[in-house]
Amino acid sequence: QVELAESGGGLVQAGGSLRLSCAASGRAASMYAMAWFRQAPGKERECVASIAWTTGDSAYYRDSVKGRFTISRDNTKNTMFLQMNSLNPEDTAVYYCAANLNKGWGNLMRPSMYDYWGKGTQVTVSS
Repeated sequence: QVELAESGGGLVQAGGSLRLSCAASGRAASMYAMAWFRQAPGKERECVASIAWTTGDSAYYRDSVKGRFTISRDNTKNTMFLQMNSLNPEDTAVYYCAANLNKGWGNLMRPSMYDYWGKGTQVTVSS
């Protein structure tokens, strides 16, 4: 089992930056991958970025965040990060971190590839 806790959300003006963190506990060392998802009101949950836990290779960035967001992890501290720059109002959503402990390898942009989820942190970008 893995427990996840996000932090770092908040209110920021367009063009600003935020850094999200996700602390993992439990069997974090055995994870295949972690990812950041987001869900805006009335929309489906979408993958923002994913990262292979052991190697740190970033497997996927959503097109709309490429060049603005950077996913990283410190596996000595079992923590994943999402650096978000040049934020715009379309980035407003609840951001969730997710862990793949038992799903193995596959399409890491799919929510079904993750078996543990954090409670989410709100990111609001004002225009």
